[in-house]
Amino acid sequence: MPWHHEVLNSISRRLQVFVAILALFVVAGCDVERRKSDSELGLNPQQAAGRKLYDNYCDRCHEPYSSRGKKGPSMKGVFQTSVFIAERASANDERMTDIVKFGRAKMEGF
Repeated sequence: MPWHHEVLNSISRRLQVFVAILALFVVAGCDVERRKSDSELGLNPQQAAGRKLYDNYCDRCHEPYSSRGKKGPSMKGVFQTSVFIAERASANDERMTDIVKFGRAKMEGF
């Protein structure tokens, strides 16, 4: 086998090892849960429609499952957050609807 084939094989093997190690670091550093389908979550049609609205308007600032937020806080455990505790407000459907419609602090209304 010519020497240049051996060099190319050596480079190819090194590249494969590098990509494998890089993939391990990416996977190990990821704490976001896999997105579940509507059927896995057992969503009814109204809930599935709400999820689509969330995807279109909320997901750009809020992570649904992660404990890390984007611009806004994560939605994971949102009903137990200090915002509701400090305001002595219950996190019920009416309160959440008002926040989404009219906004709050840095969040615009939708």
